[in-house]
Amino acid sequence: MKRRALSRKEEFDILKIVSSKFLLFAVFVLGLGFYRLVFIIGSFWYNIAIMIAGIVLLILFIILLVKEYEYIKL
Repeated sequence: MKRRALSRKEEFDILKIVSSKFLLFAVFVLGLGFYRLVFIIGSFWYNIAIMIAGIVLLILFIILLVKEYEYIKL
């Protein structure tokens, strides 16, 4: 069975679906770290590490969007 190539609109729609899930996960991790930090659950440094992981995920999300924007712009 022969596969057909996706159009730019279809690729962009898939990117929107994936990026929304990625953004939601990153915000959840960041919020979890903040919640644990505010209510003093566990070690302070462990909670900071969770928040840093959320920040790293958000930075990766931004990099993904910038690269995709440059791809669409071409």
